[in-house]
Amino acid sequence: MNLRQKGQPTIPKELRGKHRIDPGRRVRIHETEQGEIVVEPLPSLEAFREAATTAERGTAILGEEQKGDKQRSQRLK
Repeated sequence: MNLRQKGQPTIPKELRGKHRIDPGRRVRIHETEQGEIVVEPLPSLEAFREAATTAERGTAILGEEQKGDKQRSQRLK
């Protein structure tokens, strides 16, 4: 893997696809105790919202918000 001029790595396409790391997706980079560098995809805000509640009304509200999130994402592409 090569680093770009600003120190940015390129994650291979196969790994991006396997782990659903799309452009704009947030990742966490950290070092293990053994000195290995780990790139970890973070759950999307949508995934957090889905896990936040099981109440019927809360689920309905989150569903509405998710529709808005998807529409905003499409407009930004």
